[in-house]
Amino acid sequence: MRALTVLALLAALAAPAQAAPYVELPGGRFESVLPQGPVPTVSTPVDVQPFAMRATPVTVAEFAAFVRAHPEWQRGQAPALLADARYLLQWQSPDAPGPALAPDTPVTEVSWFAARAFCEEEGARLPTWLEWELAAASDAKRADARRDPEWARRILGWYEKPGGSALGAVGGEANLWGVRDLHGLVWEWVDDFNALFIAGDSRTQGDPDTLKFCGAGAINIIDRESYAVLMRIALLSSLSGADSTSTLGFRCVRPHEGKP
Repeated sequence: MRALTVLALLAALAAPAQAAPYVELPGGRFESVLPQGPVPTVSTPVDVQPFAMRATPVTVAEFAAFVRAHPEWQRGQAPALLADARYLLQWQSPDAPGPALAPDTPVTEVSWFAARAFCEEEGARLPTWLEWELAAASDAKRADARRDPEWARRILGWYEKPGGSALGAVGGEANLWGVRDLHGLVWEWVDDFNALFIAGDSRTQGDPDTLKFCGAGAINIIDRESYAVLMRIALLSSLSGADSTSTLGFRCVRPHEGKP
């Protein structure tokens, strides 16, 4: 009996990690902190189509199963153009995170290219900025809690904490849609990270060189009180697709059920 128990445990450890559940978001009319119309100082609400989002960020265990199944995404195998020198740097070996990284914590040190490949393997994609922002605007009871000072203070509290501490496990408090850990755990890749400051009409952009610098797009922020969102935009705008950091993870989205 003991031998069977040990074998069952080993089989469980070797099995691929199960994908996190996706929860459906209805989309709708949404006002982003970034200008969406042709005038960079005027907020134009946009329609976000319904979509389904991973309830939690991709974990260390899930990404480990992915790189074992796809050795081309292991550390040392992925081309430098797709993954920088920090890619999975903390992992014990190219295909194993090791005991220092808890399996239920968000995977970090993953490039945009690797994150996109993971999502494609799961039949999904990275969220757009508007999809991520819409999901992140919700609290446990409201679709848009951004005007609540207490909600804003709680989110800003994360940014005031000193860095360097170990990441916690995924599975925090769910928002109205059932999505967890959008705030307070890791930064997250979005599909269109390198186009966040490009307005709909290029004639409104002024000097295009200003877009090359981290935070330069702050001049186009409609709601300047959205400091937490501004920090995310500034970080993402400073990266290339091959970059990775110890605080940047990701999650995936799929089409809403019944939608093409």
